[in-house]
Amino acid sequence: MSFALEDQIVMALRRVSQAIDIWSRTLWRDYGLTSPQLATLREILAGENVTPGTLATALHLSQPTVTGILGRLEQRGLVRRERSGTDRRSILAVPTDAGRKLASKAPPLLRDNFRRELAKLPPWQQSEMLSTLQHVAAMMQAPEVTEGPFLFVDDKMAKNSTQKKPRKRRKKMHSE
Repeated sequence: MSFALEDQIVMALRRVSQAIDIWSRTLWRDYGLTSPQLATLREILAGENVTPGTLATALHLSQPTVTGILGRLEQRGLVRRERSGTDRRSILAVPTDAGRKLASKAPPLLRDNFRRELAKLPPWQQSEMLSTLQHVAAMMQAPEVTEGPFLFVDDKMAKNSTQKKPRKRRKKMHSE
């Protein structure tokens, strides 16, 4: 059976989405972290004087999303927020010992098989793949990553979420 190019693209994107979803579920089940939370924790560990603004820029997340992630990481005792010693206006994200320990135990954000196959490619091809994926995201007008897991909602996560649910609008009754 022959599929149109657009259909083949959709099927390939669906396969990628399913693979990300499966990995995200595993990460959540085994470590209690979403991919954006783990990426944020690791970015904090990699930097010095890390502010919510620098995290947002580095991770391509919105500032409010980073603030929510930091709140959840802080609730779990994985990071703490403190005032900068050099600029009292700035708040820094600082990892705790528990955050360091969890980040060191957690797996990479990409599955091992993908990482092995990627490593087999020459550097120019790895860069080309990244560029193509970034271009696809831009073509699809994909928004910046949000805090939640990539493609699933876990009952436990939904209960722990601090995001407000949209309120239903009541229909106005017009009297005649």
